[in-house]
Amino acid sequence: MHSIIFATNNKNKVEEIRSVLKDSFQIISLKEAGIDIDIPEPYDTLEENAREKSGTIHALTGKDCFSEDTGLEVTALNNEPGVRSARYAGDENDFKKNIEKLLLNLNGIENRNARFRTVISLMLHGIEYQFEGICEGNITKEESGNNGFGYDAVFIPDGSTKTFAEMSMEEKNKFSHRKKATAKFVAFLNNQNGKN
Repeated sequence: MHSIIFATNNKNKVEEIRSVLKDSFQIISLKEAGIDIDIPEPYDTLEENAREKSGTIHALTGKDCFSEDTGLEVTALNNEPGVRSARYAGDENDFKKNIEKLLLNLNGIENRNARFRTVISLMLHGIEYQFEGICEGNITKEESGNNGFGYDAVFIPDGSTKTFAEMSMEEKNKFSHRKKATAKFVAFLNNQNGKN
C-alpha cells in the first residue's frame, strides 16, 4: 500500500481525509512520522500556503507527502476570512472566537452566501500537483450542532437544511469541499499507480 505523509498537526483533518480514502492509501500524520514542527502559513492564497507546507515536509523527509489549506470565503465580507480562517479573531486559532467575530461581522446582512474552498498540494517524486474542492452554502445566524470543527456549526451546504456540525462524517462527505479535493487527489494517485 502506498504510504504518504499528510503535512498537518490537525487530527480532525487527518480523520476526515482517512474517512474519504478508506484503505486506498496509508496516511501518516506528522506526529506519526515523528515530525514535530508547526509550519507557517505566511501567504495570501490557499495555493501558496498549501505548497509551503508540502514543500517543507518534502524537503525535510524526501518522501511523498501532501498538505491542504482550507478557507471559508463569505461573499458579503469580500471573501473573508479566506486564507486567515483559522486566525480570523487572532493568532491562537480559537474557533469559538472566530465564529463570534464572523457572526458579528454579518449582523444585519441578508446575503449569507459563503463557500468552503480546499486546496491540496501533493509532492510526488519531487513534483508538485494541486487539487481544488469547493462547497457552496450559507452562514447561519447562530451555531447549531456539536460535530465537526472550525466553522462547521454555522455553515449549511447548498442542498441541505443541516449545518456541517449537525451531520455525521458520512453525511458531511456528500457535500464536503475537502472530500471533493481529496477525490481528485485520489483519482490522480490511482492513475499514477496504474502507470507504474
